[in-house]
Amino acid sequence: MKDFKGKVAVITGGANGIGFAIAEECAKREIKIVIADINELDLKKAEEKLKAQGAEVLALQTDVIKYEDMERLADKTLERFGHVDLLFNNAGVVVAGPAWSLSLRDWEWIMKVNVWGIIHGEKAFIPIMLKQDTECHIINTASAAGLLSLDGMSAYHTSKFAAVALSESTYLDLQCVTDKIKMSVFCPGFIQTDLNNCERHRPKDYDNDMEDEYYHSDSYKAKEEQKHKVIQNGIPVDMVGATIFEAIEEEKFYILTHPEINPLIGLRTRNILEGGNPSIKDIVGVK
Repeated sequence: MKDFKGKVAVITGGANGIGFAIAEECAKREIKIVIADINELDLKKAEEKLKAQGAEVLALQTDVIKYEDMERLADKTLERFGHVDLLFNNAGVVVAGPAWSLSLRDWEWIMKVNVWGIIHGEKAFIPIMLKQDTECHIINTASAAGLLSLDGMSAYHTSKFAAVALSESTYLDLQCVTDKIKMSVFCPGFIQTDLNNCERHRPKDYDNDMEDEYYHSDSYKAKEEQKHKVIQNGIPVDMVGATIFEAIEEEKFYILTHPEINPLIGLRTRNILEGGNPSIKDIVGVK
């Protein structure tokens, strides 16, 4: 896809961070924008900013955990614009800590948003795209954390590896039925986003018992501090929109942002093929 003017893009998690950077890039390319986000106040602010940039915008409060919300998002998109050309399954959250320390609610929340959110997006929109039989592109936001593993981020890595695998397998399935729907999986390294403050979006159904001793431990506090640090020291978020659209134009599936971590991705692959073991020594200094 190279001609974007007049296309329609749906962006989940569109009110902040990567999602809003994508929306701003859409505005530059005269794409009609549907931004979906769980936070109504953030959504309103994002809508106002995009309209001030001259964009045609539909803003809908959406919880990607709920399939009925994604169905409504699809219905409202068609009702307003009549078609959909670009789908950015971008909503995501992060929790830090070792697998055995995290609560089941932590696990459920991150898997629901980071994996089921994409499943819901694909389920709601791909049948529409297939029926349209027009040129479309789907971009699922995963992470470099879906291509390599670091310590202390077990739930995040699990969700992002799943997001990468889901994207790969969906694209293979699409190739069996159409050549008009392309896909990409966005696997960024550390980016200056609002992801480290995602707890403010946690639904009450997934609230933790903060009296649990883990959430008062030095380990928990250290992981939280590290989580904030790596995101705040990442690359500027306004760089990602152009990178993503260049990949769409080139029909590139894997979209990476940090060449310096590519050797670690290669090392993981080599270890698998040669029977090597993951080693904490290999990742010292990455975070």
